[in-house]
Amino acid sequence: MGDERDGVALTNLDQPLFDGAEATKGDLVDYLDAIHDKIIPALAGRPLSVVRVRPGQEPFTQKNLPKHTPPWVRATTLWAETSRREIRYALCDDRRTLLWFANQRAVEYHVTLGRADALDRPTHLVLDLDPPEGAGFDAVVAAARLVHRALTDEGLTGLVKTSGSKGVHVFVPVDGTDDDVAAATRALAARAERLDPGIATTAFIKDDRGGRVFLDSTRAHGATVAAAYSPRIRTGATVSFPVSWDDLDSVTPADFTLRTAPGLLGGGDPWHGRMPAPQRLPDDLVAEGRAIPVARVQAMHEGKRRARALRGE
Repeated sequence: MGDERDGVALTNLDQPLFDGAEATKGDLVDYLDAIHDKIIPALAGRPLSVVRVRPGQEPFTQKNLPKHTPPWVRATTLWAETSRREIRYALCDDRRTLLWFANQRAVEYHVTLGRADALDRPTHLVLDLDPPEGAGFDAVVAAARLVHRALTDEGLTGLVKTSGSKGVHVFVPVDGTDDDVAAATRALAARAERLDPGIATTAFIKDDRGGRVFLDSTRAHGATVAAAYSPRIRTGATVSFPVSWDDLDSVTPADFTLRTAPGLLGGGDPWHGRMPAPQRLPDDLVAEGRAIPVARVQAMHEGKRRARALRGE
């Protein structure tokens, strides 16, 4: 079974999408096409990493565009420090490119916080709230309320969306450099944690979190995040979906799937439609954040220290 849309040949649409998806490849294509005018503003101009899943295989992340990519797919080439090579990322700027990715069984769409032409100027500050094993969504909501309070205390406004997995992403549109945004993200996480350390933690090492929601402030310096409206390779084929702060208590991530999301949107775009204008980062927030060590680096040093302690050094 196949058809053609916008000049893209679509194949094997009746194949199951992945184990537990309760959806076919055709459902993925239909969903992305139905919301293309909403997801494309979240993807356009940003280096794109996708997570693809082929029948009978484990999902895999694709950053580098394959050799068979059509010439009309826009791309940007960036140097990858970790792999010491140049990577040709797609820029998903139009419906045709999105449909081509859907036909490649690209389920997840992850983008950088800066646009390709200004990667060192993130358009948003992002906090990723990750619940501990076995916790319900209510724990994440409680932690999100702390972040909301910390933002409000600084006169900042942001939006929240389900991650499509178990947590939420808080996005704050900002005008600032990469270093300043990274520092402000760390400070906001620390302030939210101080509001109620029994609910939320900034501890990067899992064993140190003590059953609390992790406020991940590492979405900076070229990190990527699942775009608004992106499907996820999770049971039920959930999608990352905007939720108003007022409605957080009355939803769960499972409410938003490939099948339900287009109807819930009803033609509107609550993500881009409600996103505030970029805000200047308060100086005190940036200053506080600069004094907080980067979580990954701190965790690496702490891991080495603990290993030495175990060896009795």
